[in-house]
Amino acid sequence: MTRLARERKEECVEGKAGSGSLSCGGPQHRVGSVPLAIRMLAVIKEQLQETQGLCEYAIYVQALIFRLEGNIQESLELFQTCAVLSPQCADNLKQVARSLFLLGKHKAATEVYNEAAKLNQKDWEICHNLGVCYIYLKQFNKAQDQLHNALQLNKHDLTYIMLGKIHLLEGDLDKAIEIYKKAVEFSPENTELLTTLGLLYLQLGIYQKAFEHLGNALTYDPTNYKAILAAGSMMQTHGDFDVALTKYRVVACAVPESPPLWNNIGMCFFGKKKYVAAISCLKRANYLAPFDWKILYNLGLVHLTMQQYASAFHFLSAAINFQPKMGELYMLLAVALTNLEDTENAKRAYAEAVRLDKCNPLVNLNYAVLLYNQGEKQGALAQYQEMEKKVNLLKDSSSLEFDSEMVEMAQKLGAALQVGEALVWTKPGKDPKSKHRTTSTSKAASFQQPLGSNQALGQAMSSAAAHRKLPSGAGGTSQPTKPPPLPLEPEPAVEASPAEAPSQIREK
Repeated sequence: MTRLARERKEECVEGKAGSGSLSCGGPQHRVGSVPLAIRMLAVIKEQLQETQGLCEYAIYVQALIFRLEGNIQESLELFQTCAVLSPQCADNLKQVARSLFLLGKHKAATEVYNEAAKLNQKDWEICHNLGVCYIYLKQFNKAQDQLHNALQLNKHDLTYIMLGKIHLLEGDLDKAIEIYKKAVEFSPENTELLTTLGLLYLQLGIYQKAFEHLGNALTYDPTNYKAILAAGSMMQTHGDFDVALTKYRVVACAVPESPPLWNNIGMCFFGKKKYVAAISCLKRANYLAPFDWKILYNLGLVHLTMQQYASAFHFLSAAINFQPKMGELYMLLAVALTNLEDTENAKRAYAEAVRLDKCNPLVNLNYAVLLYNQGEKQGALAQYQEMEKKVNLLKDSSSLEFDSEMVEMAQKLGAALQVGEALVWTKPGKDPKSKHRTTSTSKAASFQQPLGSNQALGQAMSSAAAHRKLPSGAGGTSQPTKPPPLPLEPEPAVEASPAEAPSQIREK
């Protein structure tokens, strides 16, 4: 067997064509059994003694064994020795560059790969690995050029995946979808490609295509837990909590320690109004992923529902530390502070929410309710007028139907402020539910009482439950009634259904 053939065999053990291990940062496999490796090293040592350490092939194989055992630095030194013995061999330089990559020396790896490219300009692996190195160096334009060159030389699934990841890192979902569509055309049975493409369509709200690709992934691999988790989250988004929980039971057998799994299970229980079970599952998810802001967000949401405002404040504050540019988090924090009778800090939180959120009218409505109850009618009027502007913009830009409670609360606030007669709301998607907890003898008398924060809280939670996942550092929120999308990596994390949240806050 030639040295190149042995290299190919070793690369197949590690991953696809030597580039599958680039993102691992360490070994994942062993070559044969330990006694076999020991015998191989003994033969190599004997061969090196006979050749006075100048047998390139023996050194090369020894370097491969060292690298597979995790001795990356030793393997690098041996590969460098091979490169000295055969300076015109591109394969030796490729292995030197790969060891440098595994040591985290990406810039040095690109320099060696470029030297190897001068010796062999038709090697797709060199172009592919160069592209991966440039991704780690965040030089995305160079990475795209190299990956496109690799595809021109030889098409591989992994090259498509890395090219798609570049567009995802840049936030360009449309280009990422185009890349993954080409990848699926090239490799229609690759479940990773099908699952990723389904998740992208799910994030864009194209549910038919998402379901189609996720279904194809499950056809080829019924145990693909990512596709099962994604399908379950789609069912959960549409309120089929029992069916979603059935899917999650299958996933729990494969990945019992998955934070997104327990997050989704918890929010299924939240949708079924089993709040204690929801908190238990979310706490487990939080234990497994303490820095995931979405889990902290959901914990705050559930505690608000249960009127445990101090606990809600705790989790929402933690979520804000990890996601400081999301206005809805500040709005929910303000709701918790209002119920904790900390009016001044609630006002500060609302002010920050208004600054960050430029499209959600619920922020201004809740802020206006607080100001009205504090007797600050001018400030309440200003927030109400700002809410009107956002409502009109949303009506003009989409066929959005506003929540019935939001409409009812805004109409009562407008009547109390003697404004809002000209504001025309779209027809609510469902019949109005229960009214204020406070009782009154007539409709006119109810306007004289303080506008209760219960309704405002219900609306805040309705919006929060339907929030869309934002890129890190992005400001603003999306339209309140759109179902939540699916995070691409590692697995989906979905919040409560928007149709359920308003009714739950009114429970005692």
